Amino acid sequence: MPAREPFIPVHLADLVELLLSDRGPTHDNPLSEAEQAAFRKFADRTAARVHAAHQDQFRHLKEAYSPFDPDCELAEVGTDPSPQPPPPRGEGEKDGLPSAPPLPVGEGAGGRGSQNLVADLFERFAGLMKKANFHRLTRDELVRLMHGASEWGVDMHVPWDAYEQVDVFVRGAGPGRRTRRKWYRLFRAEEVTVPAYSRVVIILKQRPHKQLGADADTRHVFVKLFKDIPVMDLEMLLPGTRIKMPLLDRVRLGGTGLGSLGYVVFKLQTMASPLLKAVGLVATGAAFGEQGVVGLIALYAPLALVGGYAYRTYASFNTTKRSYQLQLSQSLYYQNLDNNAGVLHRLRDAAEEQEVREALLAYFFLWRYAGSRGWADEELDQYTELDLARRVGKEIDFDVADAVAKLESAGLVTRVNGRLVAAPMENG
Repeated sequence: MPAREPFIPVHLADLVELLLSDRGPTHDNPLSEAEQAAFRKFADRTAARVHAAHQDQFRHLKEAYSPFDPDCELAEVGTDPSPQPPPPRGEGEKDGLPSAPPLPVGEGAGGRGSQNLVADLFERFAGLMKKANFHRLTRDELVRLMHGASEWGVDMHVPWDAYEQVDVFVRGAGPGRRTRRKWYRLFRAEEVTVPAYSRVVIILKQRPHKQLGADADTRHVFVKLFKDIPVMDLEMLLPGTRIKMPLLDRVRLGGTGLGSLGYVVFKLQTMASPLLKAVGLVATGAAFGEQGVVGLIALYAPLALVGGYAYRTYASFNTTKRSYQLQLSQSLYYQNLDNNAGVLHRLRDAAEEQEVREALLAYFFLWRYAGSRGWADEELDQYTELDLARRVGKEIDFDVADAVAKLESAGLVTRVNGRLVAAPMENG
């Protein structure tokens, strides 16, 4: 996980107040009331400008997601306004009601679900996630992070071929707290520190696969937002995953089965003569003589013991599996923040606030300290990161290039001899 991230974990209103409380390097140069009022108006105008710039992009993203939204309750309107003749009676009706016409071959949700539309949706969504300072995990990163069992000793198999396309975005890497119980501690609850992500976003489209079941929705695109997810448990967020039986249980179960088979073969060899004699005595009514009955009892008793041990091993694994699945369901009930179109709106707001925070920080320090001489990009970057670390208590990788680009495009920053100089605040 990255040591520093560009996300600024401060609410926009709180950040404005923090900046307005600045008293200078020597702590004796506070802003005047007029300067504070001017900067508040500047912050409002900057937020409005960023919001307006995002509106058009977000509208296109919503339109791209509309045909794939599993929760959409709006009807899809066709592009051909000419009326269509009704289907012949008996072919297009069911229980007296006309059935919907079948989707054209090669189309998906809403009749527009081509591969190009899916690719366009995923690309637009990735652009939104970048603005919100999320990191997209590559397939290699996912496989590496998901390798092995979690703190609870459970490993899962991910059917990657069950997804037509899937992307996982994360933010807020750091330590998380979880409770576990170990047998050698007499199952007493103990808190452990595990690597975790503060936010995890998954967008995926499924394809037909046996692990998803016959009723899997392969037409729509699902978007999920979670909070406080341990790194080792990322795999539990994907549909169709299966809990693997631990190696020790597989060895025990396999050894038990082989032992049982070997014992049966051995017993059949040693009892071949008595059993054949019992079959030969059927005609005389002595098939269940003393020797035959004793032999059958001698074979049944060990088989019942070994078979019972094998069943207990398998039943124990199934009990653990059901217990873990219940734990996951209860945990995700509180860790799931939003779904599908709701995720888009929530992330749009997060992306807007992040861009406003970056712009305000960069402009404030240039306006307050750089003066007419200006600062180099590196000086602005270093000062902003040092100030954030002091105020927030966390090291942040400030995206100075993106912040300066927004200010330059708005005419709020100019370059004089390659150095950044803040334009008058009234320009904003």
